[in-house]
Amino acid sequence: MTPNTLTIASVDPSGGAGILADIKAMSALGAYGTAVVAALTAQNTLGVTGIAPVPPDFVAQQIDTLFSDVRIDAVKIGMLGQQPVTRTVAERLAHWKPAHIVLDPVMIAKSGDALLEKPAIAELRESLLPLATVMTPNLPEAGVLLETSPVETLKEMRRMAERLRRLMNDNGHRWVFLKGGHLPGNDTIDVLYDGDKLIELPGQRIATRNTHGTGCTLSAALAALLPQTDSFPEAAQRAKDYLVSAILRADDLAVGHGHGPVHHFHQWW
Repeated sequence: MTPNTLTIASVDPSGGAGILADIKAMSALGAYGTAVVAALTAQNTLGVTGIAPVPPDFVAQQIDTLFSDVRIDAVKIGMLGQQPVTRTVAERLAHWKPAHIVLDPVMIAKSGDALLEKPAIAELRESLLPLATVMTPNLPEAGVLLETSPVETLKEMRRMAERLRRLMNDNGHRWVFLKGGHLPGNDTIDVLYDGDKLIELPGQRIATRNTHGTGCTLSAALAALLPQTDSFPEAAQRAKDYLVSAILRADDLAVGHGHGPVHHFHQWW
């Protein structure tokens, strides 16, 4: 059965990140994608020029209307923007209890623009993290969640993953997917940790400036693959392999003058 997946995130008009990128990744990986709009952005490959929130009540209405009709097998949460929206999303997902929740704590755009208000960070930590099946922070985002400076070594990443896992609910099998793309040097090692097993996914830096929306794409890929795989490590490896291929083919596209998108449909075009 084809899984139905949901992204709750923002709109990036350039299509490289946010719900448009999520739907592309989910579709490319064999899932039927649905979306709830949590925020609007004025954005291109060069930066973010404006953010307009969606009223929390309407975010709740979108979620409730969708879940009342459509079987949702996995949810990906991306940029929510404001504290009231973050709280609302947590409340509605706690009510509907989807089997898989992938939380990408989007805080800063590739251009360096802030995407999450400070009060919303505390709300995310307190309300959403305990619901998540997996969180997928990069190193700067992990530093914000733990209120510490970003780390620069694999040894520090392992300790950081352990600390992040303690922020999550202990009920059930829950994972941290700590992304190592900000490590210095050419290695981009990711660390997976579930409170017991620690798994490292090796990788090498790819020479391209077209990396807009890599975090969105990875988390959406996880949401698409979790209902289709037997274990989280298998879904994580397949999601990373998909993203690496999308980055390798990113230069086939010519979108904008800044950080362009990855090639979500590299397998088909």
